[in-house]
Amino acid sequence: GVKRLDTPAKINGTAKFGMDMQFPGMLTAVVLHAPVFGAKVKTVDSAKAKAIAGVRQVVQIPSGVAVLADNYWAAKKGRAALKVDWDLGSGVKVDSNAMLAEYKQLAQKPGATANKAGDVDSAMSKAVKTVEAEYTFPYLAHSPMEPLNVTIQLKDGKCEIWTGTQMPGLDQGAAAQVLGLKPEQIRVNTVFLGGGFGRRATPSSDFVKEAAEIVKASGKPLVKMVWSREDDVKGGYYRPAFLHKITAGLNAQGQPIAWKHTIVGQSIMEGTLFAGMIKDGIDGSSVEGVSDSPYMEAIPDRLVTLHSPKNEVPVLWWRSVGHTHTAMAMEAMIDELAHTAGKDPLAYRQELLKHSPRHLAALNLAAEKAGWGKALPAGRFRGIAVHESFLSYVAHVVEISLNEDGTIKVHRVVSAIDCGLAVNPDGVKAQIESGINFGVSAALLGEITLEKGQVKQGNFNDYVVARMFDTPADIEVHIVD
Repeated sequence: GVKRLDTPAKINGTAKFGMDMQFPGMLTAVVLHAPVFGAKVKTVDSAKAKAIAGVRQVVQIPSGVAVLADNYWAAKKGRAALKVDWDLGSGVKVDSNAMLAEYKQLAQKPGATANKAGDVDSAMSKAVKTVEAEYTFPYLAHSPMEPLNVTIQLKDGKCEIWTGTQMPGLDQGAAAQVLGLKPEQIRVNTVFLGGGFGRRATPSSDFVKEAAEIVKASGKPLVKMVWSREDDVKGGYYRPAFLHKITAGLNAQGQPIAWKHTIVGQSIMEGTLFAGMIKDGIDGSSVEGVSDSPYMEAIPDRLVTLHSPKNEVPVLWWRSVGHTHTAMAMEAMIDELAHTAGKDPLAYRQELLKHSPRHLAALNLAAEKAGWGKALPAGRFRGIAVHESFLSYVAHVVEISLNEDGTIKVHRVVSAIDCGLAVNPDGVKAQIESGINFGVSAALLGEITLEKGQVKQGNFNDYVVARMFDTPADIEVHIVD
């Protein structure tokens, strides 16, 4: 495979990230955002902020109050000295525990239809055994290593922007709108970005728009807006919280003959420029990986429905979007069924997926390379799963043990991927390795919770991302030929 072209620059420190942008005469801006999503500024007292050495200006913008200063530290100290009275609005009602209770209630009855065949209730009544499960998933922050930042320069009727973005075209248009320019008058320099995972791909162009609003309100021609880690974790756009309620009916051979599945969670598309993709009340990104699952196609009587409750918390795609919860719900349920049927989880999947050659190829390769079926040392346990998302078919075999406090230690992950033609095998392996470590973070550690509308987490101390010692010591990735 070809080596990555950006590796030397990232190793020797010559790579320039958004946060590295420095220009003579540049001011640094930080924004005091509302403590609750959707809140509005009532009054601002900026006298103490303006008295801090290095602070140049305080301006109100739609998303809060911005402090402009000679450097980041002065701006941060200035922001801490602001006195702002907020009209908190209805967002103050959002509470994680109350929301979970509400989602459980919603899941008792079917929502909008995402996939339906036959008569699920009639088939369920004929089942020899039924299995019921409920899976819940919290909000998750993207928490990239490099928090959000944008540098904007206005000069001679033209505008230049430096930022790490996943949607430069959208951001160009959004900045043009705020600044009253034509898109072609704006040059967006997409510099290196220290992690995106979807956070730097907002349909609302939130961070670029915010920087443009600061430039507009302040009249300053060269401003670098910087978010702190806490701004980022508390500041919005999360993988939505989801609940899956699943009931499956098995026949005498232990095979699923009926499957009833209700999904509850906010729509990512709603209220964005992608809202047109919502069809008959179904946001495809909420049900992907369930309604189009190969398991589902093989079950004659099935019903998948969706509730999309609304609240003020802003949500966004996060890594593999809907698959971040649907893969887990489906594969965990398949394990429950294999257990109920008294069958080996690999053999059970092989039987159910016999008409899905690409799922099978990944599953079988991972199982073979992991030594599935061979005895494990005492206290070690092994599990297997397979899922397709975005035309890549991935299987993992995971070896774990339980710590004395009941927490899970992941020792080994053996993975197989069929992504079509692997043009650069090194790149494919790196993607899966990072996906595994991301998955460890999400499964064992990650959780954003709200109380009285406020996000309780703020930095890596309380929004924990997998450290080296949390990650599997042994990761193997095999590519299906």
